[in-house]
Amino acid sequence: MIGTILISVGVLAFVVAAVGLIKLPDLYSRISAVTTASGLGLSLVISGVFLHQPTLGNGLKSGLAIVINLSTAAVGGHAIARAGYLTGAPRARIQYDDLTADSED
Repeated sequence: MIGTILISVGVLAFVVAAVGLIKLPDLYSRISAVTTASGLGLSLVISGVFLHQPTLGNGLKSGLAIVINLSTAAVGGHAIARAGYLTGAPRARIQYDDLTADSED
């Protein structure tokens, strides 16, 4: 039963991210929603599936899949945000830019 609850909560995280892709105003907010859902949602789904078939082999595979997903989702989100920044993707709410070359310290 706990496995089913974890899977359901993980799926709910993906649904919230899908709504965020539609409703959020700019690239950076959308990346944040998707990256968070990827990390949290997939970890919960994998953990729930593991609880349905708890063996040592499945535990190792599940743990490895979660670690790989968490590390690559963060790097991928950062790379997409950087590419958006470098190509001049518009920002909806942020009015300041700490990354410009002419910023004053």
